[in-house]
Amino acid sequence: MRINDRVFGVLLLILAVTYGYEATKFPVPFGGQEAVGPETFPILLSILLGIGAIYMVIKPDEDTKWPAVSMLLELGVVCLVLVLFAFGLEYIGFVLSATPAVAFLCWRMGATPAKSLLTGVITSVVIYVLFTRVLELALPSGILGL
Repeated sequence: MRINDRVFGVLLLILAVTYGYEATKFPVPFGGQEAVGPETFPILLSILLGIGAIYMVIKPDEDTKWPAVSMLLELGVVCLVLVLFAFGLEYIGFVLSATPAVAFLCWRMGATPAKSLLTGVITSVVIYVLFTRVLELALPSGILGL
């Protein structure tokens, strides 16, 4: 697995650099350059991804076995949920897109369905309010029109 980790680390490093570079191309907001703009969060993510990728290249894991097929299928479903969340943002808005995604992920981590749904609703609303009211960064409101 050492060579796999190193190859995957290099690929992730390329992704991090590309993602960070593309984030710097976001247009300057109407009011002028701000300390926290639309590129801030993607650049932070690219830095974290780059650090993790460099760590994978320098210090790969010892030889380990691949996870069972059932785990790989579950990871595939999680990726599908995250892709659906991303596509749903523009059409139905952040709150209605994030609520089922967060609820599903909580449920897969062992929470009851009721607690998962409650966590999804609270998390989505709190993040929406923080971004739109406190940080004054736009998140899509979608069909709710918040």
